[in-house]
Amino acid sequence: MDTVGYHYVVEASGCDPKVLGDVDKLKDVLLRAAKSAGMDVKGSYFFKFSPTGVSGTLIVAMSHVSIHTWPEHGYAALDVYVCGTGSNPEKAVYEILSALGAKHAHITEIQRGIKDNGEFTHIIVTWEE
Repeated sequence: MDTVGYHYVVEASGCDPKVLGDVDKLKDVLLRAAKSAGMDVKGSYFFKFSPTGVSGTLIVAMSHVSIHTWPEHGYAALDVYVCGTGSNPEKAVYEILSALGAKHAHITEIQRGIKDNGEFTHIIVTWEE
């Protein structure tokens, strides 16, 4: 079975509101995690909402890493997607969760682009941290 990509969808709870509201800190966290996981970062865009919350995206060779935060709820929605096997997206997920101070995470891994009888499908695996 060949997989074109690995897509991690993460619901992070109990996160540090100070980190979740700091656009510069979040950019640094995502950049460090992506590089540590072997991803080639091509660009980024981060935006701080008023009065609270941040959205940010890294474009990496063959995909992306994104985050959306709600500091007032200690919640972050994280998305890590990579094509191929040249990086370690799960490592990036865990490094980001650690930097956010997440007390709980619901993680869904979607193995995308699985060829089945000439068509493409996906496999979903979900777990709690």
